[in-house]
Amino acid sequence: MTSPLQKKIKIHGPSVVTANRTSDGVVIWRTADHGWSTDLDDAAIVRDGETARALLTEATADDVGAVGPYIAPVTIADNGTVLPGNLREQIRNTGVTIELPAQV
Repeated sequence: MTSPLQKKIKIHGPSVVTANRTSDGVVIWRTADHGWSTDLDDAAIVRDGETARALLTEATADDVGAVGPYIAPVTIADNGTVLPGNLREQIRNTGVTIELPAQV
């Protein structure tokens, strides 16, 4: 099986690297200053495969702070706001799609 880091990365528009924080599972995005943020607007935007691979490699090396990093598409609104680029990322960004039962 080929590692995701060995596969050719094809980018079709703006993308980010996302993962889940190991301490609590919260969705996080890799930032330009080599950290993680829970705010999608803070994410480093990549537009080519080479830059995406470098950011993904860096994120994968941080296996203490984050788990399962991968490249995800985003769109940039006219006002500059970064928005999830597909349904999966919309769900990860906003939370569950159904009302959860009350816990007692």
